[in-house]
Amino acid sequence: MEKQNQSADMAAASDQMSSPERGHLKIFFSYAAGVGKTYAMLDAAHMEKKHGTDVAVGYIKSNAHPQTRARLNGLKLLPPLHSKHNGTPVEEFDLDKAIKIKPGLILIDELAHTNADGCRHHKRYQDIYELLKAGIDVYTTANVENIESLNDMVTAITGNRILERIPDSVFDNAAQVKLVDIEPQELLEQLASESSSDSSEADSSALTLEKLTALRELALRRCADRVNKRTEAARIRNKSDYYTDEHILVCLSSSPSNAKIIRTAARMANAFRGTFTALFVETSQFSAMTEEDRQRLRSNIYLAQQLGATIETVYGDDVPLQIAEFAKLSGVSKIVIGRSTVTGKRLLGKPSLTEQLITNAPNMDVHIIPDQTPNRTPTVHNQKNHIIFSASDILKSIFILSAASCLGYLFQQLGFDEANIITVYVLAVLVTSIVTVNRVYSLITSIVSVLVFNFLFTDPKFTLMAYDRGYPVTFVVMFISAFLTGTLTTRMKTIASQSARTAFRTKILFDTSQILQQATDRDAILTSTAHQLTKLLNRDIVIYPAEKNTLAAPMTFSAGEEDTASDYLTRNESAVAEWVFKNNRHAGATTQTLSNAKCLYLAIRVNDSVYGVVGIAAGKQPLDASENNILLSILGECALAMENEKNAHEKEEAAILAKNEQLRANLLRTISHDLRTPLTSISGNASNLLSNSSLFDESTKKTLYQDIYDDSMWLINLVENLLSVTRLEEGRLNLRISTELADEVVTEALRHVNRLSVEHHITVKHQDDLLLAKMDAKLIVQVIINLVDNAIKYTPRGSEIRISTFRKDNWAVISVSDDGPGISDENKKQIFDMFYTGSNRVADSRRSLGLGLSLCKSIINAHGGSISVSDNVPHGTVFTFTLPAEEVQLHE
Repeated sequence: MEKQNQSADMAAASDQMSSPERGHLKIFFSYAAGVGKTYAMLDAAHMEKKHGTDVAVGYIKSNAHPQTRARLNGLKLLPPLHSKHNGTPVEEFDLDKAIKIKPGLILIDELAHTNADGCRHHKRYQDIYELLKAGIDVYTTANVENIESLNDMVTAITGNRILERIPDSVFDNAAQVKLVDIEPQELLEQLASESSSDSSEADSSALTLEKLTALRELALRRCADRVNKRTEAARIRNKSDYYTDEHILVCLSSSPSNAKIIRTAARMANAFRGTFTALFVETSQFSAMTEEDRQRLRSNIYLAQQLGATIETVYGDDVPLQIAEFAKLSGVSKIVIGRSTVTGKRLLGKPSLTEQLITNAPNMDVHIIPDQTPNRTPTVHNQKNHIIFSASDILKSIFILSAASCLGYLFQQLGFDEANIITVYVLAVLVTSIVTVNRVYSLITSIVSVLVFNFLFTDPKFTLMAYDRGYPVTFVVMFISAFLTGTLTTRMKTIASQSARTAFRTKILFDTSQILQQATDRDAILTSTAHQLTKLLNRDIVIYPAEKNTLAAPMTFSAGEEDTASDYLTRNESAVAEWVFKNNRHAGATTQTLSNAKCLYLAIRVNDSVYGVVGIAAGKQPLDASENNILLSILGECALAMENEKNAHEKEEAAILAKNEQLRANLLRTISHDLRTPLTSISGNASNLLSNSSLFDESTKKTLYQDIYDDSMWLINLVENLLSVTRLEEGRLNLRISTELADEVVTEALRHVNRLSVEHHITVKHQDDLLLAKMDAKLIVQVIINLVDNAIKYTPRGSEIRISTFRKDNWAVISVSDDGPGISDENKKQIFDMFYTGSNRVADSRRSLGLGLSLCKSIINAHGGSISVSDNVPHGTVFTFTLPAEEVQLHE
């Protein structure tokens, strides 16, 4: 509903005004104009300037006292914003210029001021909230008459209704409130001594000592209440087991007196430190409510939100029962209603609302607030406008009445008495109320059925006269029965319609939760949310996803078949969405911020994290309370889903980073460990040859040279494997596929195997001498070298190593087997993992780096083949890999 979007903003303001990283608000507060708030504010500003603070004056009212205006000397004045209000030129505070200059402290008079048309915000305290968010400290002024919850009490004291008001939360959450106070008698004397030409701050003609004293007491109490609240809040923060037992419920309506009832309930909630809830019971007459009443209801809902109430909506025509049931389920301890709602009795002595509430909820306190406003029943649209005449419904009514008359004539011919015929007409009214849209058809059918019955079935027939003295009673009973039957049926249809609407909205909310759980990425989450919103609201939707601290290109979703949502992609609409993203607050149509926009814009947020902005085509039709509640719930679900998606993405990136770090750590650790031995051997042998060459015979020298060569080749193979692994990890391994003979590739590989191969028996068996395979020959040679070297390292001297090649279906199969100790089943699961070396030791007591088999698997997979390890019966290991085979082309 209109303005109710500000409720979340009020909660945000409550936290943000007291946030340490934001600006601080100090209010100079008094009980009446003329006490000297502005003067005190300027004095404090001069003191801050002496301490080095950059002070600027944003706005001081033009009719301030001359002594007050003299205190402006030496302070930087910001030029005002020239605007028009109802066609009259006015000067307003320039918010954008203040944010651009960004002083350390800015002075703004009249906190409760209402801005002129065309300003960004409707109220000045909203401007101040934006300054605080920008990190600017603010000094401002307010009177006790400006506090929303005290408005009725001030009106009762002064006799004047004050229109300039601020929510209590703005006052309570200010960083500081300085009470500027003088004796009421002194104020009266001061005002009396000033001439009208002095443009004094107040018109003293209506002020008396009694009134000023009462206002002063009210101001002192309000300041004391604020101190108590802050002390209590601090105590609650330090003691997490604190709970309140008081729950105040106020009933919302479109009555003019409802605002006073809401304020009274808010004061009760504050006094009892309890929970505050505002309940609206939507009856079947809600759709017939006039626009004036709707607007007043929206204002009352917005007022309740400003005063900290949680808005709830229930459906049903039995208002006392709905209130009582909600109160029981919600743990309400006190119900607040107005006197105008309980005065008078209804037809047949129906109990008043208070009596019904007490009957249905005997354990709850019902507080009746006296009100001097005349009792007023909410009106409905003019019947001429509300009744919809439909040719289809008229024909249906005529047909049903004609069928009932024919059936009645048949009953009469069969000798049935008149009671049976009357039942037929009552049934006709019942059927009419079911198949027609408006209850007027059942009412007309009730009247016409009596006349038709009189005309066709009573003596004298075919006249509207009746001879029998009992017939008038029969007619009355027949009409009442038909009328009540039709009315109850129509009411049941309305209740069924309300229940269906509630069930539909609940289903949308439930489906949204399920759908969002299945969404896999950001776009899917936003698209699902938009589709659910179009189902709920039947309005065009525009979504701006957040991307790197800015808004990405918008996504549009039209409620109809035509793409009308693109009409809202103007520069002005985008600017409003950007403002919502930066400030984490609602704005746009039906709000008090940037209200000239065509859409209502809301942030998709979790606390201070904004994941996007959704725009809802609103125009001049605000959302009702239930739609708004479900809308906020859906956006909350969407924000949580996006936060989970973001967390999952960050978790995945963290896992990849951790894996890379682990790989790097393993690589460095293994290299530092395994390179030390060959490097030490090379350097030691080379040093011996250089220093003591004459002491060694030729055989010893040859052995040292061979050791240096072997260790160098081991290092070269290691580096080659590392380079290949790096290329594979980075996706830079380019395969040069060609058709090669398997036996040639095996022969080439055996030329480069470890020198220790002479200590083993290596045999090669080719089942097909012309076995061709598609491969990158250089890489497959490296695979065979790694497999053979692996067999040499992990088998004792004299072991047999066999290399076999054969064809199986469309694959060329190459296997390397040994008769060594074999590999355990547990190690087989991880044998191809990078840096995995198992528990076996290499024959020369040097640990393997664990790269060879991992590299083999990567190369074979890149060729589209597979590699596996199995046992060689009776003992040993078999490594087998496959490559795509190629047919032998014979040329004549």
